[in-house]
Amino acid sequence: MAEKYPTGKSEENHIPYEAVKAIADNILSRIQVKPVIGIICGSGLGSLTEAITNAQNIEYKDIPGFPVSTVAGHVGRLVVGMLEGLPVLAMQERFHYYEGYSLIKCARPVRVMKLMGIEYLMVTNAASGINPAYKVGDIMLIRDHINFVGISGNSPLRGPNDP
Repeated sequence: MAEKYPTGKSEENHIPYEAVKAIADNILSRIQVKPVIGIICGSGLGSLTEAITNAQNIEYKDIPGFPVSTVAGHVGRLVVGMLEGLPVLAMQERFHYYEGYSLIKCARPVRVMKLMGIEYLMVTNAASGINPAYKVGDIMLIRDHINFVGISGNSPLRGPNDP
């Protein structure tokens, strides 16, 4: 059952600013470096975190209010440190709508990163896996996509606007 908030809204459709801020503050209180770049590592790019120096690892399960990945092989942790001289926070794999999480929960890390002061976000995925000409590690740019989840009326922006 979805957690209820004083507004009567369920967490499935809304997470209050205060709840997101509490998660961000929890993470900030545990790290040495204040990241300005966020990286969401999709399947196959989790090894990028090995290049992060002075790394601090925080398991998703150890962050109150943060979803955990249930996909086999997904590490499910934040890695905070320096990458090529820049302070970064990397999500070593993520959680997905197809795992049963609401879209608002799937979008939660992006909202948390914003409240942590992250200014730039890079999101990766395995979309190029459908092209047999591409090799693991090839970079491609997605210029457009068909939002099948959105076509069915779902959106991580659904619910009340929370400026």
